[in-house]
Amino acid sequence: MAVAPEDLDPPLNPDYWRLVGLDIDGTLMHWGGDISDAVIEAIERVRLSRNHVVLATGRNIMATMPVAKTLGLKRGWAVTSNGAVTIRLNPAMPGGYEIVRTVTFNPRAALELIRDEMPDAFFAVEDLGVGFRVTKHFPMGELVGSQMVVDFESLCSEDVTRVVIRAPGADVAHFDDIVSRIGLNDVTYAVGYSAWLDLTPPGVSKASALEFVREELGVEPAHTVAVGDGNNDIEMLRWAGDSYAMANAPDKVIAAAGRRVGPVDEDGVLEVLGPLIDPRRLAM
Repeated sequence: MAVAPEDLDPPLNPDYWRLVGLDIDGTLMHWGGDISDAVIEAIERVRLSRNHVVLATGRNIMATMPVAKTLGLKRGWAVTSNGAVTIRLNPAMPGGYEIVRTVTFNPRAALELIRDEMPDAFFAVEDLGVGFRVTKHFPMGELVGSQMVVDFESLCSEDVTRVVIRAPGADVAHFDDIVSRIGLNDVTYAVGYSAWLDLTPPGVSKASALEFVREELGVEPAHTVAVGDGNNDIEMLRWAGDSYAMANAPDKVIAAAGRRVGPVDEDGVLEVLGPLIDPRRLAM
């Protein structure tokens, strides 16, 4: 059951700032790829109400920046690549951002384990700010940025921020089984809704990157908010002082959150954004 707006916290104390971590796909963005005008307006009002709005996404930088532009976010922070890359939005910089923090790992062991189990899978590693190096081209629209085809050995040769594995015909349960069976102890992983597996460096998640941002901004831990819908949001939802899962989220994601709101196609995130808007601030 979704939370009614009147059951959420009252308008915030204007004497402190909050950090609001927002997932994009399935949370802000509808499945068709659009974000409603109501959500765009609410985020602007939340930002003007003394809140740090931080996008926290599995998308790479190139796929995140158009969303930031749509939302009118020109300054502030964003967490990309499931926490492996943290950027500061800055309109004076090329592309409108600067990379502040990256965390990398050597992907060889994980890639070789997955290849042995799923030799027909598509493999990709993030090429920061450019796109991806891939073993074969992913279907159109699945990866944002350029795709440079390289052999498997080249894919394993350098430390990277993120690895993506796509296995046509496989289901999520199969991915879960493989990860459990081979024990990817040296990386953090998130299984997507389809046959899609994201690997990030050990201990890295949206939560770890948001904690870095929180410390940089000087926000108290109790004054953090997070909203998400995917497996890669679980750590973030557990991290936040107040956390909300979308009704379209899997059961284990909902269990990780403090509360549940309506589904993305009904703009359930507005149930969280509304109480974050302080009319006193907007009137200044």
